[in-house]
Amino acid sequence: MKNKLIAASILSANFTCLGKEINDVLKAGANIIHFDVMDNNYVPNLSIGPLVLKSLRENNINCQIDVHIMAKNIDNLIISFIKLGVNSIIIHPESSLHLDKSISLIRKYGCKAGLALNPSTSLNCLDYLIHKLDLILVMSVNPGFEGQKFLDYIYKKIIQIKKIINKQKRNILLEVDGGININNIKKIAISGADVFVIGSAIFKNKLPYNKIIKNLKLESNYFFKK
Repeated sequence: MKNKLIAASILSANFTCLGKEINDVLKAGANIIHFDVMDNNYVPNLSIGPLVLKSLRENNINCQIDVHIMAKNIDNLIISFIKLGVNSIIIHPESSLHLDKSISLIRKYGCKAGLALNPSTSLNCLDYLIHKLDLILVMSVNPGFEGQKFLDYIYKKIIQIKKIINKQKRNILLEVDGGININNIKKIAISGADVFVIGSAIFKNKLPYNKIIKNLKLESNYFFKK
């Protein structure tokens, strides 16, 4: 059983010292930096884009970057992020007029392709795309804002998707994003998650980052190390 991974969502970080925040959370044990891109169109919020990542790259932030695009007209954004050397790009079925084409565009340049499913998004789209996916992101909140509470009915969805992945016998990571904290991460892991996108529970916590992440990793891996 592979170890579980922590993806630190910088949407909750202090943007006045973003580079330092990223370096600190990586030194504390985060495996991935999760980069949320919002356009105030697909979701009712505006966040960051390629220019911010370009600045980070130019200042020696060379870690693994997981880009989650919550926007419309995404193909140009995909190209912009690929040029910045990101590791994976995650898009939503509703955000592309031609979803298969957008997924193929990500893979064309050697980047890992992910599909994000909102709480109410049907799993039917996986029937036609799962063979092109490297990861599936389950949204456990409605996308757009940090600090939301995990929706309890999403446990069932995580379990369902894990069964689909196992049945297909594909090496696809199952990622969960939204409302994850020390109190629910073990149950999310047991349900089938491989990667945990965590923002507020890390960046808004009073404890040092290394202690928070250590505790989260212990909880997420506990069931599998018995």
